[in-house]
Amino acid sequence: MKTPTVAKFSFRVRTRNGAVVENLLIAGQDEKDAQRKLLQMYKGCEILESRLQAPLPSTRPGYTNYEDVMNMITAIRP
Repeated sequence: MKTPTVAKFSFRVRTRNGAVVENLLIAGQDEKDAQRKLLQMYKGCEILESRLQAPLPSTRPGYTNYEDVMNMITAIRP
């Protein structure tokens, strides 16, 4: 099972009132997902530039088996 990757995208936008905001970092599974999140926060903005900052490792493990769980439980005991 492949774990989903999350990436950070840096945006430069012009807001509705004309102010330019630079280096807005939005995490998303891909650029389209990050743009969707950005447009929810900055309604009516114009995206001037976008670039991939850095891929982030997923915080969720792909899967855990019984042996891994037992090893964690027994490692906690004194």
